[in-house]
Amino acid sequence: MTADAEAIRELRSIRDLIRWGMSRFNEAELYFGHGTDNALDEAAYLVMHSLQLPPVMPERYLDCRVTETERARVVAVLQKRIETRLPSPYLTKEAWYGGMPFYVDERVLIPRSPIIELIEAHFEPWVDPDKVWNILDLCTGSGCIAIACATAFPDAQVDAADISTDALEVARINVARHHLQEQVRPVESDLFSALKGRRYDIIVSNPPYVDRQDMDSLPAEFRHEPVLALEAGEDGLDLVFTILYEAMYHLEPHGILIVEVGNSRVALEELLPEVAFLWLEFERGGDGVFLLTAEQVREHHELFRLVRP
Repeated sequence: MTADAEAIRELRSIRDLIRWGMSRFNEAELYFGHGTDNALDEAAYLVMHSLQLPPVMPERYLDCRVTETERARVVAVLQKRIETRLPSPYLTKEAWYGGMPFYVDERVLIPRSPIIELIEAHFEPWVDPDKVWNILDLCTGSGCIAIACATAFPDAQVDAADISTDALEVARINVARHHLQEQVRPVESDLFSALKGRRYDIIVSNPPYVDRQDMDSLPAEFRHEPVLALEAGEDGLDLVFTILYEAMYHLEPHGILIVEVGNSRVALEELLPEVAFLWLEFERGGDGVFLLTAEQVREHHELFRLVRP
């Protein structure tokens, strides 16, 4: 028996497995950023999921013994996390967003946008929640933002648009999982191309916005995510200017546009110093999300075309 195999046989409790996983993750110098930000939380999440236990339990249960079969299953998952650098949600096929579970796989980004805080607050004070009837989630991916919006606004219709047929397959799984087929409509669309004539009280988008420099320096974990959902040209703004220009044709007069651009905020502000973007702040972390009113979008409509034809 090898030393590693002997050490693994000594892992008898849930606590032992979490501690062992944390040590191995630190040793392997994994990157965390898909639901956790440290080795302990990552190991605990994978151990509990592998044992089909809730992620949070009274501490006394951590000392419960595991069977040999359970130990082997947990160790296999922890080792796969190390060997493949797959983010944990791709291993478990599940991610949590806004307190809701979502199916995810390598066809979609793993949900992590700070926009969830705006949804939980019903986008107040920028809209009257009682007067929101139509919402668009542009570049929907897994559908998490669209579904969170539908949950927050049960009387609103939500379009979940994406150019990727693969992503839309995942979105449909999640729409069905949350029983929202009558409220959320997945739409195959290259930005607004399939949405002609439709107008919305809220347009929210987490589009691809990673610039060339950041793409080249992404950790291995992020390279498992679809490039189509990340890469957006030299400055990360290839899609953002199209969204800015075409939003005028799809916003109601009282509507708002919310777009996440991440680190590409600097480039956007340099290109559009005339535009008074409202950069939103988040209690739970995250930045690079702007808000414009429909009036601002109309005011600068031609400028958006001129700066990036």
